[in-house]
Parts: sequence; C-alpha cells; structure tokens
Amino acid sequence: MQLKHLRTLLSPQDGAAKVTCMAWSQNNAKFAVCTVDRVVLLYDEHGERRDKFSTKPADMKYGRKSYMVKGMAFSPDSTKIAIGQTDNIIYVYKIGEDWGDKKVICNKFIQTSAVTCLQWPAEYIIVFGLAEGKVRLANTKTNKSSTIYGTESYVVSLTTNCSGKGILSGHADGTIVRYFFDDEGSGESQGKLVNHPCPPYALAWATNSIVAAGCDRKIVAYGKEGHVLQTFDYSRDPQEREFTTAVASPGGQSVVLGSYDRLRVFNWSPQRSIWEEAKPKEIANLYTITALAWKRDGSRLCVGTLCGGVEQFDCCLRRMAHTCNPTTTLGG
Repeated sequence: MQLKHLRTLLSPQDGAAKVTCMAWSQNNAKFAVCTVDRVVLLYDEHGERRDKFSTKPADMKYGRKSYMVKGMAFSPDSTKIAIGQTDNIIYVYKIGEDWGDKKVICNKFIQTSAVTCLQWPAEYIIVFGLAEGKVRLANTKTNKSSTIYGTESYVVSLTTNCSGKGILSGHADGTIVRYFFDDEGSGESQGKLVNHPCPPYALAWATNSIVAAGCDRKIVAYGKEGHVLQTFDYSRDPQEREFTTAVASPGGQSVVLGSYDRLRVFNWSPQRSIWEEAKPKEIANLYTITALAWKRDGSRLCVGTLCGGVEQFDCCLRRMAHTCNPTTTLGG
C-alpha cells in the first residue's frame, strides 16, 4: 500500500492551531475535524466542507475557551457525534442525516477528570479514557457511565480491533491494557499486555499484531500475547522525531504512524508473517502530525497537523498503483 496526496481539506495556519481529533462516519459519507478553536467541521465523502458546529463547555461560567476537545467519534449509524473534553465531560450531538440539520445535544456524561481519548465501537456504547487512568463506558441508551477498568496512569491512547469488540488502552507509564467485550473465540488474554518503554501515544491494533510507538523513536510490533515480534529503531536517525499518532487500516493489514513531516507506512506480509516498511511519505512543512483518520472503506487517509492543516491521501495497493482502486481493502 502506498499513499498518494489528493488534496488539502484545511489549509495550515502560520502558528500552532492544532487539529486535535478527526473521525470518519461508519457509512463513509461524512468526515469530521475538530481544531484548537473547538469547532467541528463536517466534510462530505469528496472532501467538500458542508457544515460546522461549535462545541460548548461543561459550564459556561468558565468561558468558551476553558477546555479542549480530545476525542471524537461517530455513532455506528452515522447520525451522532460524541465529543470528549478536558473539562470532564462527554457530549453527544445528534447531527441528523442531512447537511444543515439542527445539531442537538442528546446525551451528556459528566466525569471526575479530563477525557483524554474516545471511541464509539458499538451501538449505545462509547468507550473513553480519563486523565486519572480509568477506562470507562458511556451508555447512550441509559445515559449512564461506568468504569470498565482502572489504572493509576493517564490514558494517552485508545483503539479498537477491526470488529470493535476489543479495546486497547495506552498509558503514560508505558502500560498497554487489553479488554474484550467479546473475544470472538480467540482465547486471547485480558488485562495488562505490555509494558512499552515509553508512553505509547501512537497505538494501533492490526489483524496480526499490536503496533506501538512514542518519544523514543522506536516502533514495536507486539504479538497477540505481548511478545515482541519486530522493532523498527529510528533513534539514531537525526531526521526522525517522536511518533505522535498511529492508525490501522480498516482491514487491519496496514498501519500508518505520524511524526514530524513524515508518515511511516507498514504493510503486513502474509507470506513472511512480518511487517514490511513501505517508502515513507515525507512532506516538507507538514510539521507535527497530531491526528490520523482512515475512511471505513479503506480508500482514504486523512492527516491533521499541529498548524491546523488537514491533508487527504488516496490509499493505493502497490501492485495496482496504476489504477489506484479506491475500494480495494488494503494489504492484500
């Protein structure tokens, strides 16, 4: 799989204007971007901006600039968006099915510390991490939240497996924890899986392994029970900086990691049962990559940056690079 730049969805600014989170809808029809100004921009599948709405603080008395949006996800039916905020709250907005529909808050979940990351893997079930180290579940049907498991360490990353029935959380102390709503007969263990050497801000759960990276500039692929499969060490590369975010393709056969001015692409080789690194995508003046979002059909990857830019890439299979069939599942 290789990345081919398609277009700029949002132009970068002169200073720091971080894209804090991005999300594709499950039906592939909508793409959402939230920037440092706490406004959600909505694009159609072709990359045209069609709508936007402002988020709101948990308490207006602290002002509209009293929080940051740290997590965002579409509902499985693509009609709602969950917003996780640093002022200890999650709001769920009903955005409707048509562009321009009124945005209505239909759920809110007050927490005891800042929400740091968020996923919406199944109907009614939002999973999120907190600064205090807990991983919790918010049920949009009952409007109640409960703790799935607690740790003593800030949750830096949260991801799901391809089916959405398992979750992985990465923590500031390097711990990676796995939990299954349903292990689908795999028999894989739950609980603490790995003690990564640094906080795994870049964390992806692919089909055959878990990929983690962070400030030590090393990418580690772990097996299903936490043993090290492969290590890609860039710590002696003066051009490489810390890895900030990662995403697995919807089919789980490719992983992309973002750092500074660079996307590193890895493809799973079924024949060799290892990860193979493709040619990195280097883009001058992209600066630090802060968010990645893969379209659910595998055809597009969006990249958000520290300076507020959003770039869209086409995901082509190498053996079909002349046609770049956008509907093909990656990895092959």
